[in-house]
Amino acid sequence: TMGNWLVNHWFSAAVLAAWLGINIFLFTYYFLFFDRDKQYFYTRAILGSALAWARASAKCLNFNSMLILLPVCRNLLSFLRGTCSCCRRTLRKQLDHNLTFHKLVAYALALLTAVHTIAHLFNLERYNQSQQATDGSLPAVLSKMHLQGSNKWLNPIHSNETTVEYMAFTTIPGLTGVIITLALILMVTSSTEFIRRNYFELFWYTHHLFLVYFAGLVIHGIAGLVRGQTEQSMAEVPPHQCAEYLTQRDQNCTHYCCKDPEFGSIPAESWKWVLAPIILYVFERILRVWRARQKVVVTKVVMHPARVLELQMQKKGFCMEVGQYIFVNCPAISPLEWHPFTLTSAPEEDFFSIHIRAAGDWTERLIDTFQLEIPRIEVDGPFGTASEDVFQYEVAMLVGAGIGVTPFASILKSIWYKFQQADQTLKTKKIYFYWLCRDTRAFAWFKDLLASLEQKMAESGKADFLTYRLFLTGWNNSIANNVALHFDTATDTVTGLRHKTIFGRPMWNTEFAAVAAAHPRSVVGVFLCGPAALAKSLKRSCHQHSSLDPRKVKFYFNKENF
Repeated sequence: TMGNWLVNHWFSAAVLAAWLGINIFLFTYYFLFFDRDKQYFYTRAILGSALAWARASAKCLNFNSMLILLPVCRNLLSFLRGTCSCCRRTLRKQLDHNLTFHKLVAYALALLTAVHTIAHLFNLERYNQSQQATDGSLPAVLSKMHLQGSNKWLNPIHSNETTVEYMAFTTIPGLTGVIITLALILMVTSSTEFIRRNYFELFWYTHHLFLVYFAGLVIHGIAGLVRGQTEQSMAEVPPHQCAEYLTQRDQNCTHYCCKDPEFGSIPAESWKWVLAPIILYVFERILRVWRARQKVVVTKVVMHPARVLELQMQKKGFCMEVGQYIFVNCPAISPLEWHPFTLTSAPEEDFFSIHIRAAGDWTERLIDTFQLEIPRIEVDGPFGTASEDVFQYEVAMLVGAGIGVTPFASILKSIWYKFQQADQTLKTKKIYFYWLCRDTRAFAWFKDLLASLEQKMAESGKADFLTYRLFLTGWNNSIANNVALHFDTATDTVTGLRHKTIFGRPMWNTEFAAVAAAHPRSVVGVFLCGPAALAKSLKRSCHQHSSLDPRKVKFYFNKENF
């Protein structure tokens, strides 16, 4: 419900409201300022309301350009997580929505760029028309003022031969505007989920056009083509009283209004908005380089079926928590590319591990390289909020889909270690684990972990601590025939585990009803790492199967942001 969402995401809602509020305030304030202020009376005579549209959107562009880098300063976010470690976990968890906010700001930049560009195209067209006008109107007179002296010009177009295209590609604001817009278009279009998943390198390199974007933004306003009347000139020649004298005065005019108004440029100010975030980001990159230079020892390499590579590593001072992720770089493949991977080891182990599935050029090349030799690996992290919520429930239902199972490897191992060590903070008494997969090969690497857990639990007489159910959502006739043939064997024909693989999708109502019946007075935590459609279905089941009686079973849904 909306009420529950606000309780869990009040910080996100507050940030969103503040961001929207500041954008609306900046746009409204500066729109009214440039639409009404007497300093721009003459500028408006030529440009009309397009001036206010261009300047108001420019202010919002500066504000959002200031924000765009902050959500991707990973070390800054880790520092904030650390400083608010005493805060409620829901507050720390909101910091994991950093990329959502980054995308939101990027879409706002794209929208504001469109408004700013269209407004300036109107402005250039009106400057051009006013320069060519010979009707003695106020815009026509103002456009000829460059003939009166260097400080007098208001219209940047001084020749009838100058076109809008010429202004767009030969002036500093025009050329930088075109470059910034192209950079932004390329960054936004190459960051769609399809390109990120299938052509990560394209996304990675294109996103570094942000350097071009910020360089262009800083110098965009230097030429000061949009001008307003100077303070001194407004005092001497007030525009509201004196405008008519510009079009109607004679040669011998002695009135104070007969003096020509003088104009000055609006000073460039984008640099003031983006200087602090750029400095922060430079420090962030320096810190990343320094951390990446720290030696990483690859202690074990395991090649699982279905081209899944497991790397076990050690690094001095490395300290992780369940559900966190690291960035990995292999200089032998690409010195610039860093890819995120969820940690699959438990904090209790003396190494940290990741599982890499072949999914794109970089991962394919990495797997091929490790089959020949052990190259140098650089690691940055860990990042992200720990998923220790799992340990706060008596009963936990963990649901993983495809490669989305990786965080649960860390969680399952950690719970097992806590269980063995009789950790007093561990409330968990029972775990139900569900894994949904499209093809049998994907089960291969994770079944080793499940098999070892299954064996350890059986040996210590705790075989009922973990119940897992594997669902194969895609299969062919040969698999089905093989399963039918070996139906009465002790282990599963697909995975070799004691629990049999189920063909098709889970019937969540049946699963939840069974858990509710087995634990009639428990609080059950439901955790998902998987697609949005599955989240919707689980959320509905949690709601349906929770009892209204506070003494009876309750299901709480948690979609982990891995």
